[in-house]
Amino acid sequence: MTAISLAVPDATPVLDEAFLAELTRSLAADAERYDRDGAFPHANLALLHRHGLLGLACERKAGGGGADLGELRRVIGAVAKGEPSTALVLCMQYLYHRRLAANPNWPEALKRRVIREAVEEGALINSLRVEPELGSPARGGLPQTVARRQADGWLLDGHKLYTTGIPGLTWLAVWARSDDPVPLVGTWLVHRDAPGIRVVESWNHLGMRATGSHEVIFENVRLPREHAVDVYPADRPPPLNAPAQADFNRSTAVLLGALYDGVAQAARDWLVQWLAERIPGSLGAPLSSLPRVQEAVGQIEGWLLANRLQLDVLASQPLSSQEAGLIKVAVTENAVAVVEKALELTGNHGLSLDHPLQRHYRNVLCGRVHTPQRDSALVLAGRLAFETLQD
Repeated sequence: MTAISLAVPDATPVLDEAFLAELTRSLAADAERYDRDGAFPHANLALLHRHGLLGLACERKAGGGGADLGELRRVIGAVAKGEPSTALVLCMQYLYHRRLAANPNWPEALKRRVIREAVEEGALINSLRVEPELGSPARGGLPQTVARRQADGWLLDGHKLYTTGIPGLTWLAVWARSDDPVPLVGTWLVHRDAPGIRVVESWNHLGMRATGSHEVIFENVRLPREHAVDVYPADRPPPLNAPAQADFNRSTAVLLGALYDGVAQAARDWLVQWLAERIPGSLGAPLSSLPRVQEAVGQIEGWLLANRLQLDVLASQPLSSQEAGLIKVAVTENAVAVVEKALELTGNHGLSLDHPLQRHYRNVLCGRVHTPQRDSALVLAGRLAFETLQD
């Protein structure tokens, strides 16, 4: 790991362009190794903690960085341009902290503890929601993970998939249901050190290989009563807090969009350098001198410009969930198009494991998997268009 020499205050880093560019360069130094080995980037996350970035989304009054969505987007983009698996773990951290600040249901003592440990110790948190039988909860259904009532709290049993960051998480926000006749549904907070947690190291993905998104099995995990931090009766869900949900959806689209746009920017930078240096014997000049190559790179610049402008708007304006979903899909598809165009221009060179372009391509394809997926976002937008017509 190449050390960052810039001095940055612990909780309030100076997010200027020089710092972010150096952060990208430092993380990029080991990106190929993390991709090749699939090892979890503990050193990268320790680096982010030393520079006050793991608590950046926490409220300033609680000791955090108090960063707004635009600042978080810049950090995610810079980290992703260097090493995107690290950026996805950080993205989940920021999303959870933003939602936690506005959540009135958590016991205050637990909320303060999670925030304090993030700021002081670099403690990571993420939601555990996907299950083998249910799949993604975004498609509906009740969890099979069950919290059974005990005299002194709960016993948790269940099986979760795709737990991004589990090798480094301190707190697991587990989506589950109780064993009551009418079950409670929601989040049970689990400390990673609790007995009965088993990690199945099954993550062996084409892209984003260092995220450590393994399976987690809970077997008779004891939890205090107050660790049912945000639950409700399954037959009486709370009324939708539309502004809070819209803000979360907007934050998700901004940060995930910035992540995969960062991957596309890394691909663009490598491509431009390669085209400027590649001199075929039959041409006697760099490939960058060809008008058709300049046109193709101009198209890449256009896609990246469209991404920047859309993310600028989404980060600064309270757009609806429908609009946020459409922007997430558009930014992701533009990012994929950038890398595909780069591969088209480089041919076999771009697919060589000796070059990073194939890695960027494998990573950027993962952007299509994150919620909202293309079909969900487009169906919602189309349905709302017809509802507006009927009105």
